[in-house]
Amino acid sequence: MHAKSLSCLDLGLVEYTQALAWQEELVQQRCRGEIGDTLLLLEHPPVFTLGRGADARNILTAPQIPIHRVSRGGEVTFHGPGQLVGYPILDLNRHGRDVHLYLRTLETALIEVLAAYGITARQASGLTGVWVGERKIASLGIGVRRWVTYHGFALNVDLDLGSFNDIVPCGLPGVRMTSMAESLGHAVDMASVKICTATRLAQRFGYEETLWQKHFPTQHSALNAQR
Repeated sequence: MHAKSLSCLDLGLVEYTQALAWQEELVQQRCRGEIGDTLLLLEHPPVFTLGRGADARNILTAPQIPIHRVSRGGEVTFHGPGQLVGYPILDLNRHGRDVHLYLRTLETALIEVLAAYGITARQASGLTGVWVGERKIASLGIGVRRWVTYHGFALNVDLDLGSFNDIVPCGLPGVRMTSMAESLGHAVDMASVKICTATRLAQRFGYEETLWQKHFPTQHSALNAQR
């Protein structure tokens, strides 16, 4: 894969534990230089996740859906169908070795995605994520291993927001979540949001092109074929 290409995998609906295993595999391959920078785009069945230092008391009820504590930063959040989850596997040696800059760049790219749909969004001083007015529309929580990123972002496209009532989202008491569909007042096509998101991320991180795949490769050689 050319160093200026971003490999994008459109994986559909994926169980959280499967996506976590795929990330682990790709991070190892990226650390060894066997693949180039890669972006996983997918949705999850309903699941709550807690960051490595998250307070479990921010889960307010005894939910009937799975809970996973993982090695990302950040507090508790909800993933479900209709939410676009992005897991960038990027070598930050090529992007300034600056985790804060990386987070701000992700936020800026998502703000540009929302602007493309006519939604005015913003960053919030001292907070991570993307906001529409006083409501949060995208959450970020990342991990970094040997300067390779994993975990990533969750953009609320067109999902049932009710499950956020079972938690203190991102550990922020009183925060309200919103979605693109709620902000616009109509349904939003996930496929087009995926393309727009990949395009904006590629532009923000300086890639010349995106290379799309539909399935996660069973062997790293399938990714190597694009190098």
